[in-house]
Amino acid sequence: MDAARPIVTFDAVRAAADRIRGRVHRTEVYTSATLDRELSARVFFKAENRQKCGAFKARGAMNAVMALSEASASRGVITHSSGNHAAALAFSARSRGIPCTVVMPKTAPKVKLEAVRGYGAEIVLCEAKDRDAVCVREQVARSATMVHPFESPEVIAGQGTAAMELLEDVRDLDMVIVPVGGGGLCAGTAITLQSMRPSCALLAAEPLAVDDAARSMQTGVRQPRVEDARSWADGLMTGLGAPNFEILMAHRVRVVTVTEQAMVEAALFFLERMKLVVEPSSATVLAALRGIAPELRGLRIGAILSGGNTDFGWMAAAVGRTS
Repeated sequence: MDAARPIVTFDAVRAAADRIRGRVHRTEVYTSATLDRELSARVFFKAENRQKCGAFKARGAMNAVMALSEASASRGVITHSSGNHAAALAFSARSRGIPCTVVMPKTAPKVKLEAVRGYGAEIVLCEAKDRDAVCVREQVARSATMVHPFESPEVIAGQGTAAMELLEDVRDLDMVIVPVGGGGLCAGTAITLQSMRPSCALLAAEPLAVDDAARSMQTGVRQPRVEDARSWADGLMTGLGAPNFEILMAHRVRVVTVTEQAMVEAALFFLERMKLVVEPSSATVLAALRGIAPELRGLRIGAILSGGNTDFGWMAAAVGRTS
């Protein structure tokens, strides 16, 4: 990445914060004395599971939509997504009163299809392998603006506002940890930390079953996504984006991988001990912290819980192990 021309700047994150203020939630920060004793550290959880649409994705989508010129907005927006970004973009487009089209795989969960449709978006179904091509076709037909789930600069800047709020609310953090899939949240967080607290380490939590980000950072070469992977973390199944990888490399982000069992047990902890509903993708941050617990003694750690949209299918696996 050319240091003279960064993909996204902290000025863009601050502009995003101004743009989305009052349109998305400023989410709460939660703590657990039980967990602090377990880790011998202080952990502060930024609850993006309680965000609009149930995930941090509302930040980036809203910033991208509100940044459009009137002419571009009138032609609408389009994206491909089977998860939280689809609902977030549909919600954001409705907030501005503009058309939204979402290309989704035929295998997308019914609950997510209904959520996107409920926000007023038009859904175009296709085979999962064809979604990029179908999205290009539909974008050309509509002259719509493509809002990529994690590679759009406006989306990355919007996601960085979660870390911005966390650092404003909790002072003197030594470390921040976020989940990583496509890398929008992680990239935005890296940019924010560099400007607001450069001494703060950034960790990314990733399921071992889809470890392309970890391998990318280890080799210095962006690795392809893991095909046909199976993981409870459906929100992190996407491969690491190209600009996101460049940002993570520039900021020397460390990726910690976690097992499926560690992930679901962490999700159950949030539900039982903190009364927070988080999806397994969110729970990777706790699973990762537990995995490196000896390194954390005495530290103040911020952790972003990325979302809370779940059908609880993972619960049987967690309860079966911990009962």
